[in-house]
Amino acid sequence: METASMKVTNMKTENTVWHEQHISKTQRASLKEQKPALLWYTGLSGSGKSTVANAVDALLFKLGCHSYLLDGDNVRHGLNGDLGFSDEARVENIRRISEVAKLFLDAGLIVSTAFISPFASDRALAKAKLEQGEF
Repeated sequence: METASMKVTNMKTENTVWHEQHISKTQRASLKEQKPALLWYTGLSGSGKSTVANAVDALLFKLGCHSYLLDGDNVRHGLNGDLGFSDEARVENIRRISEVAKLFLDAGLIVSTAFISPFASDRALAKAKLEQGEF
C-alpha cells in the first residue's frame, strides 16, 4: 500500500535546490581522523543483526571512532513510523534510511544499519548513493 507520505517523499519541485555547505565531508572526516563508512547488517527478524551491530558500535566507540547505529526498530518508532511491512513499504523504509545514512556519512561518521532489507536491489541502491568504498 502506498501512503500519501510515500508520494511526497518521491516528489521533486523546481523550488527545491541542494544547498552547498561550507564544510565538506572530507573536512569533517579529517577532523574526526577517520574515513566515513556505512556498515550494513541484514538478516531475518531475530537473526542477531542488531546485537552484532551494537557490539561493533561499542568497539568503534572504545577505539575513539565517531559512529552511530541506525536500528530498524528504532527508526520505525519515529522517521518510518508511518510505514507498514508490505513490499512497497519495505522499499520505502530502506530508501529513507539510505538517505539518512548518507547524511551521517557526510558528517564524517561511521554508520551501522541493522535492517531486514530483504531486497538486494534496495541494498544496491543504498550502495550506489555512496562514494566508492564507503559501503
